[in-house]
Amino acid sequence: MQDSVDIPLKIRTGIDVTGPAIWFADKKVLNAEAYISADLNEKFALFIGAGYSDYSYSQYNYDYLSKGSFLKAGIDFNLLKPEVAAGKYWAGIGIRYGLSSFLSETPSFTHENYWGVTSLSIGSSRILGHYVEISPGFRAELFKNFSIGWSVNLRKLISPGLKKDLRPLWLPGYGPGEPVSAGAAYYISWNIPFKKIRVGLKKEEQEEYYDEEEYGESSTGTRLR
Repeated sequence: MQDSVDIPLKIRTGIDVTGPAIWFADKKVLNAEAYISADLNEKFALFIGAGYSDYSYSQYNYDYLSKGSFLKAGIDFNLLKPEVAAGKYWAGIGIRYGLSSFLSETPSFTHENYWGVTSLSIGSSRILGHYVEISPGFRAELFKNFSIGWSVNLRKLISPGLKKDLRPLWLPGYGPGEPVSAGAAYYISWNIPFKKIRVGLKKEEQEEYYDEEEYGESSTGTRLR
């Protein structure tokens, strides 16, 4: 029985293709994201992602614009056994800290009340928001050094960069400015092997077999007639 396996450690770089696909269907939001990760061992990998977002929204009484960049960093944990993953497959969870830096602007806002109609605007201002992200997902190597994968991104807003009453409608890398946000990503990646490590495999414990008749005799000393 094999007691160890060689695992190639890799550096990966890739892009999220869901952002451009969504932009073609809905012109109000454009997201572009790329990432790089490096294996620390057969289980853990460092992750750094960055991107750009351009968002616009119009309603009957106001317009809103948000555009800027984001950066997130963290670690990925592979739940697959080494002999299953073999340096080609990943199924696990990622934990990241995100930073969103963007310009927020309300070019026009109209409010109607008893005294009439009021029109105003809020000029562009630089905002810095913070969030955490948990990303379960899957990745598989289709061809040599080429992988595809997906993730579900669950995010919790730490700080919107403004007071709660003035929370921005959209934060790059995060999404709608609610306390909790969710999204999904589909990645294509290029892998660069840089080192091989040998990982020991856990041996499964074999169950001991007892003959009931012999066990009964040995424990009681005599048989009942």
